[in-house]
Amino acid sequence: MSKKNPKVDAFIKSEKVWPNEAKLMREVCLECGLDEDFKWRFPCYTNNGKNLIMIQTFKNMCALMFFNGVLLKDPKKLLKAPGDNSQVVRRLEFKSQSDVIKVKSAMKALIKESMKANESGAKAPKSAPKSLTMPAELQAQLNKNKKLKAAFEKLTPGRQRLYTMHIASAKQEATRIARVENCIPKIMKGLGLND
Repeated sequence: MSKKNPKVDAFIKSEKVWPNEAKLMREVCLECGLDEDFKWRFPCYTNNGKNLIMIQTFKNMCALMFFNGVLLKDPKKLLKAPGDNSQVVRRLEFKSQSDVIKVKSAMKALIKESMKANESGAKAPKSAPKSLTMPAELQAQLNKNKKLKAAFEKLTPGRQRLYTMHIASAKQEATRIARVENCIPKIMKGLGLND
């Protein structure tokens, strides 16, 4: 079994909704020989220094996310894309401790396959992302504020895309305007939506 990271111990101890599920997923990852780290506020598991797996906890579920999930054979169709725009990442989603236990052997097989894909240097084919239309509310602010426009253009394409999707997903104009206003300070600092 691989060495435990004390930051992950603290994460599990502080987890209010999914501590038992996180503990089980952690045990499986360590049994498979992955190295344990703590990144982006979650337990992260690496192989030869490359991020492979992350334990995620949310309000309504927890998940074991595979960074190279699209490369994995999934005969039982257990892996799900986290969102409509996910190209490579896939995850196992759980709503109870028994859900984790039921797929433990399949989880191990997927982890081993992920490790092999990593060691072989396999790369996931990426399709061109769907083109997004800039929300009018964001475009109006960019046109009005040159510093904001310059800061937005300095962001990585992924960060620009995430802001665009976040703002555009609001159904009401007032909500889109409020989202633009809330995002401006982060954009000005060069941060992503979730940074």
